[in-house]
Amino acid sequence: MNYASTSEKTNRFVTIDNVRVPRFLYGTAWKEGRTESLATLALGMGFRGIDTANQRKHYVEAAVGKAVTGAVERGMLNREQIFLQTKFTHVRGQDHRLPYDASAPIPEQVRQSFTRSLEHLGVERIDSYVLHGPTARDGLANADWAAWRAMEQLYKEGGTRFLGISNVSLAQLKTLCDSADVQPRFVQNRCYASRAWDRPMRDFCAQNGIVYQGFSLLTANRQLTTHSEMISIAKRYGRDISEIIFRFALDVDMIALTGTSDAKHMRTDLDIFAFQLDPTDVERIENLGVS
Repeated sequence: MNYASTSEKTNRFVTIDNVRVPRFLYGTAWKEGRTESLATLALGMGFRGIDTANQRKHYVEAAVGKAVTGAVERGMLNREQIFLQTKFTHVRGQDHRLPYDASAPIPEQVRQSFTRSLEHLGVERIDSYVLHGPTARDGLANADWAAWRAMEQLYKEGGTRFLGISNVSLAQLKTLCDSADVQPRFVQNRCYASRAWDRPMRDFCAQNGIVYQGFSLLTANRQLTTHSEMISIAKRYGRDISEIIFRFALDVDMIALTGTSDAKHMRTDLDIFAFQLDPTDVERIENLGVS
């Protein structure tokens, strides 16, 4: 899916299967005690999509739910205006605070985790439910297929609007797409300029009805903040380099994630919908950092 064909580049949403999906998500990893206040702030600033996970090791999913519930109760937004994405995380990605019975079969772990996510978030349906990475670097193990089949069942029951997978290689994604009954609609990966911004993966996604979500766009690419080409491009547009990177992500049809905890940066991040990059600059940035 080349979702830009369904939406002008400056629009904040793209329509996928009749669902309005924000093109910029607020990520809540590593926020701990500040999760509720920061998610509330993000919603107040204008973010309409929140990414979390039922993985207490790195996320406080219940605090996201408090932020969403609070925003709805105060009349700031209604539930349908907020896109909620959460994840099932295998045991190896968890700490001792498991959201399911580790001795249960994986399909039951998925269902227990999903039920807890609904409780944490205070909702009756998840917008996007993501497998938080395969269990191994290569291939898909039986555990991954068991989790995906259980997620497919949740989708078929109407528990989630979309399925997705994160931290996945191109080979693993191809294997999944070859045999999945329900195709993933999202891939969420850490995106490095030095690896061509995950271009082969993005190309495959575009050709197969999958929308690519890029995270760590700034933290994985700190070298670009001092790159002469990026400095020159940012100066021409009168923008911060962070704005240029996020705008680039949108212009190559990514959904971008940010996890900033700074109100000023949230406001600046959302300003990327006010401009576009020239195609020649998009091409220059595509090639930055590639050896």
